[in-house]
Amino acid sequence: RIHLMAGRVPLGAERAAVAGEMETTFIENLRYAADLLAQEDVTGLLEPINNRITDPRYFLNTPHQAAAILEKVGRPNLKLQLDLFHCQIMDGNLSRNLETYFPLIGHIQIAQVPGRHEPDSPGELNFPYLFELLESLGYTGYVGCEYAPKGDTLEGLGWLRSYWESRGLLHGGTSK
Repeated sequence: RIHLMAGRVPLGAERAAVAGEMETTFIENLRYAADLLAQEDVTGLLEPINNRITDPRYFLNTPHQAAAILEKVGRPNLKLQLDLFHCQIMDGNLSRNLETYFPLIGHIQIAQVPGRHEPDSPGELNFPYLFELLESLGYTGYVGCEYAPKGDTLEGLGWLRSYWESRGLLHGGTSK
């Protein structure tokens, strides 16, 4: 799987004024990339990135926009990379968005909102609920942790051990 970036609105340009041309170019580029990726059995991923905090000029901002572009491109080896951090900032309604766009999802990424830290840090998102929802939907892919850890790697993944223990998935073993 490979993340196919959408690009940024040019400096000084109004988003609305260039949106049509940018979408046309993006769709053409995605078709070209998807055809090349298909030869190698690789999936291309489109990730909406919020333009409120992270990247004000990034072109692809919502799962709705990504889904519409995926439909226009019409290639089965292109999927949605849904980063719950960006989705929450732009749209909220994570449960419905996961259910609605589940058939398009090729990868999930997580970070707590608003601080973009570990899932067990203070914030808006209830990750045990979201993980259970993903399981109930039948998600079997990876969940990428794209957050700024507050400590080292082992500390930064402590939330996962706690989550597994709460689900009865850890039985003895080492501390690593």
